[in-house]
Amino acid sequence: MELLRVLWILGCACMSSVQGSRLKTPALPIQPEREPVLSKGLSGCSFGGRFYSLEDTWHPDLGEPFGVMHCVMCHCEPQRSRRGKVFGKVSCRNMKQDCPEPTCDDPVLTPGHCCKTCPKGDTSRKEAESLFEFFQDKDDDLHKSYNDRSYVSSEENSHRDSATDFVSLLTGVSDSWLPSSSGVARARFTLSRTSLTFSITFQRINRPSGITFLDSDGNTAFEFRVPRADTDMICGVWKNLPKSQIRQLEAEQLRVSMTTADNKREELRGKIIKHRALFAETFSAILTSEEVHSGMGGIAMLTLSDTENNLHFILIQQGLVSHASSSAQTPVRVKLLYRQHVLREVRANISTDDSDLAEVLVDLNSRELFWLSRGQLQIAMETEGQNPRQISGFISGKRSCDTLQSVMSGGSALTPGKTGGVGSAVFTLHPNGSLDYQVLVAGLTSAVVGVTVEMKPRRRSKRSVLYDITAEFSAGVGERGGDGRAAGSLGRVEARHIHMLLQNELFVNIATALQQESELRGQIRMLPYSGLDARRNELPVPLAGQFVSPPVRTGAAGHAWVSVDQQCHLHYEIVVNGLSRSEDASINAHLHGLAEIGEMDDSSTNHKRLLTGFYGQQAQGVLKDISVELLRHLDEGMAYIQVSTKMNPRGEIRGRIQVPNSCESGSRGEVVEEDEFHELVFVRDPAELKKDPHTCFFEGEHHAHGSQWTPQYNTCFTCSCQKKTVICDPVICPALSCPHTLQPEDQCCPVCDEKKETKETTAVEKIEEDPEGCYFEGDQKMHAPGTTWHPFVPPFGYIKCAVCTCKGSTGEVHCEKVTCPPLTCSRPIRANPSDCCKACPAEDTPPLEDDEMMQADGTRHCKFGKNYYQNSEHWHPSVPLVGEMKCITCWCDHGVTKCQRKQCPLLSCRNHIRREGACCPECIEDFMDKEEMAKMVEKKKSWRH
Repeated sequence: MELLRVLWILGCACMSSVQGSRLKTPALPIQPEREPVLSKGLSGCSFGGRFYSLEDTWHPDLGEPFGVMHCVMCHCEPQRSRRGKVFGKVSCRNMKQDCPEPTCDDPVLTPGHCCKTCPKGDTSRKEAESLFEFFQDKDDDLHKSYNDRSYVSSEENSHRDSATDFVSLLTGVSDSWLPSSSGVARARFTLSRTSLTFSITFQRINRPSGITFLDSDGNTAFEFRVPRADTDMICGVWKNLPKSQIRQLEAEQLRVSMTTADNKREELRGKIIKHRALFAETFSAILTSEEVHSGMGGIAMLTLSDTENNLHFILIQQGLVSHASSSAQTPVRVKLLYRQHVLREVRANISTDDSDLAEVLVDLNSRELFWLSRGQLQIAMETEGQNPRQISGFISGKRSCDTLQSVMSGGSALTPGKTGGVGSAVFTLHPNGSLDYQVLVAGLTSAVVGVTVEMKPRRRSKRSVLYDITAEFSAGVGERGGDGRAAGSLGRVEARHIHMLLQNELFVNIATALQQESELRGQIRMLPYSGLDARRNELPVPLAGQFVSPPVRTGAAGHAWVSVDQQCHLHYEIVVNGLSRSEDASINAHLHGLAEIGEMDDSSTNHKRLLTGFYGQQAQGVLKDISVELLRHLDEGMAYIQVSTKMNPRGEIRGRIQVPNSCESGSRGEVVEEDEFHELVFVRDPAELKKDPHTCFFEGEHHAHGSQWTPQYNTCFTCSCQKKTVICDPVICPALSCPHTLQPEDQCCPVCDEKKETKETTAVEKIEEDPEGCYFEGDQKMHAPGTTWHPFVPPFGYIKCAVCTCKGSTGEVHCEKVTCPPLTCSRPIRANPSDCCKACPAEDTPPLEDDEMMQADGTRHCKFGKNYYQNSEHWHPSVPLVGEMKCITCWCDHGVTKCQRKQCPLLSCRNHIRREGACCPECIEDFMDKEEMAKMVEKKKSWRH
């Protein structure tokens, strides 16, 4: 049972570490059977029966027979509750995916280590690539501060954990009768859920007209029509990738092609691959050849080390080495140049089988760093010999379609506060190193006295100011002095600061007359491209508590991009900072608030619409069925976007939006897409619906997968179709803040009785006046003290295998599993499919077939992870973050899970190694002998042929 409890905790830590901003179902706050207790008076984390201090890292020890998980790293992350209490939160991640690729043919796994290494120490590439791996493994120093809320938490960074980056080098096609193109392009891809966003830059080729993705068989998987523009950047999204295409993408089997529509009809093509350097890259270069129709090209991914002026790079080339010499090593020289003068030179060997090269240029001097920041350094790769070939390109800050932006809030200030103000900033980094900025602040109660770009402070009393742009700030006319904006350009950004900027390590700080150190603060973050064009053409709308009616003093803030397309569909993207959350750690990683859109006239609620739920720092989506009245209000600037929370159900932050549009008949579409990242395709033709295998048939009608409707049997229910399954739940009524309510006959939810209402009380005040009540996130209702109920969890409905209780003294909700009574019969049945517990059947009742186990059933079988096993059944356990452990065998012994590791023989030698897939270590001498024997056998086989 101790083992299962630790695995349960590890599974929860795994899930919490990959939470993103995607809309997720709130998990039940069910406690484990024996919850570990924190050490009294100390803040930290309990894990596996041990106590860890804040910021501690460790490899989890699951005990016998599992042992220490060397490929899993856990971290006790400091968190701060709404009341200022610091507590620890365990997050674990699998480190195996970050292991470098060994350069030898026969890598081995040394006992006690996670990554395979070369037995004889092939380190030619290891030193050069070490910095890229360091960026993946290092703990984010931004978390280590005297004020945790001043900096981004692991939860807010979790969208990076759920995304995978890829890269492609595109060069001219040489297997065609047409002459090969001289153009070169570099494409960067990010897979998030089922959407693949891409940023493509190109040189020595006219702007392409189309981009085609090819599958492993060479068939067209997706086509993208490139919009006309005058830039060398192409931004796009491939939405709703099929699972088969995602598998091919992960296996590096997809290719991408781009063609021009001009008279030349040029084509570039390349393979989409994963690369560990993408995570740490802050500078880049596209390498082209002076030769015409050469088909040669390359890309360089570069980064600076954190403390030293060392420039690490990985260079990928194509066509520089001829296929005739593919088996041989070709000597090359990599040069760093300034105005054709060679500053540095590195010699290496490459082949067509190994087209990338990793090296490091150490101790760059101040002049070289200055030229690097200005985009004036050139990197070149040249083959040695009689007919040398060369490709070269200028180095600049990494370019992509992502947006450099920042939301400044009072909750993230050096001394957190609740002013209800907001700061919003957008930055643009140019290839010559200049940085354009636009900063807007609003809702502050005193005049702005400082606008600065800073690093994380080393101490509370010493800020690290890099650039002071206060002189460019101008206060709003007729305002209180706390509103205004700053716009300009920083022309002398250092290379080190460009590196930090693109690594999300810089902040914007706003100081005011009342808070001369910091009243608003926000991290400059790279917001991944989502396909929303408004983000590139317009400034975001600020969201602040001061804009709510009535104003709210909150530490949260945000900004939003909103646009209406030709189909009159509304696209939105919202970013928040400092949004209030529940103190309950079990809910902390789930719902934070709800985003809505409505009209400025508070007396009218007919057109108020739910957009999405907040589960991190950002949310996005598309709203398709908009009324003509709401579209008119958007056109006139009389609409708002608002984010509401449990503490402020009537709105915590709000912003007034104006989106000019000519939609006079409402939007074309009948389905609201409330998903944050997916655009579902709904089929409305009845004939097509019948053919769709995911269609639901209910009350004589076919419904598309993902659709929602009101059933005929009860208008106070909402039904949805989820892959042939109909789920119907009662309408969730909003929590009313008024003391007197009434139930209209023609409505599902109660409303405020204005006649009896003498005093308007907000939800927060009501909770403070009646501390005996409990608020539950699932059904969003208040519950009387001492009451019990089955929790409601959308979209699953009521969970009958759990019971929640309201503790009136503390206002906490405690949920636990239902305990079923022991049964004496041999074949119990579940009378109804929705019943939680089984019962013994009557003598004349034949037993029903029931293969599914519910949470509260007895332990006649064994449960391990999410699976159930029959008595005496054997299996290899699967541990979260690690996978199946084939060296351990578990079996079910009358409801008790027992596990045992394979027994290994004792070794007399000192040096041990473990081969991949082997359960036991062996002597390195025996391993080398076996390798020699295997090679001899292969040689003899080749002689026979």
